[in-house]
Amino acid sequence: MSRGDRNDAIFREDQDRLLFLDTLSEACGRQGWIVHAYVLMDNHYHLLLETPEPNLVAGMKWLQGTYTQRFNSRRKEWGHLFQGRYKALVVQAGRGDYFSTVATYIHLNPARARLLDFETRELSAYFWSSYPLYLDQTRRPEWLCVDRVLGEFQWLDEPAGLSAFRLMMTKRTLEVYSSGTPMEFDARWKAIRQGWCLGDDDFRQKMGSLIDTRINQYTRRSYLGDEARLHDEREAARLLGEGLEMVGLVAGQLSALRKSDPRKKMVAWLIRRNTGIGNQWICENLAMGHASNLSRLVKEVDESTDASMIRFREMTKKAF
Repeated sequence: MSRGDRNDAIFREDQDRLLFLDTLSEACGRQGWIVHAYVLMDNHYHLLLETPEPNLVAGMKWLQGTYTQRFNSRRKEWGHLFQGRYKALVVQAGRGDYFSTVATYIHLNPARARLLDFETRELSAYFWSSYPLYLDQTRRPEWLCVDRVLGEFQWLDEPAGLSAFRLMMTKRTLEVYSSGTPMEFDARWKAIRQGWCLGDDDFRQKMGSLIDTRINQYTRRSYLGDEARLHDEREAARLLGEGLEMVGLVAGQLSALRKSDPRKKMVAWLIRRNTGIGNQWICENLAMGHASNLSRLVKEVDESTDASMIRFREMTKKAF
């Protein structure tokens, strides 16, 4: 969860929310993240995020930094957008109902804030949440996974399961509206808002031991940072080889080509889109000159109407 600086709005209009979701989609592609639930409020957002690789810190830095840059660019503004570091809660999955509890907490945010129509109190009417996407399979982005949350209720992603899920969430919505203190409605919600870990005693002890081990063994360097960097380098090297093959190049030809050769730009775009590797690595391995120019060159691929670049974007979207 992250909140706006001085509690200011981080989403002033729907275009901002669309911009954030586009940036989140890009972050999921770069980092390999899976989103299980989200909600965008005016001055904060919540994500129930799974990170198959140890890259939460690098990915969140990119997500919030990139969204801030794009938000400011739209308005010709500058300065901080978020209130310091994001809040992260480790959640136990696969045992108990901790995972689904967090998803429910996230989805009920609009109800707790009394943002629903007073007559219908229909939670799915709040567009800027993953809840309506749970109910509508046709609109779901590829990075949103519903199976784990539904699975904790023993439901499947099919009409009967989704109908049961909707009935349960409707009941919870009405309970929140009838509660005088909705923020205290569920005893676990306090742990979600104030804690660092949500799970049973064994899980909490295990997480605590891991933290102590990391602090004791790696006081002067970040273990997770090293692991994330190595993952990104391996993935970037793989994509470099596959990308060059797709555009009909081999590594030995790169230095003789223009720094802004369209084929280089397409491969750079592929690597930037699917990893968190730095611009310097990409420029060095593709012989593309100064790293400061890379963002502009990659953006040209994103916005290009050239048939070959459109075809490359479509091919890689399916393949990767």
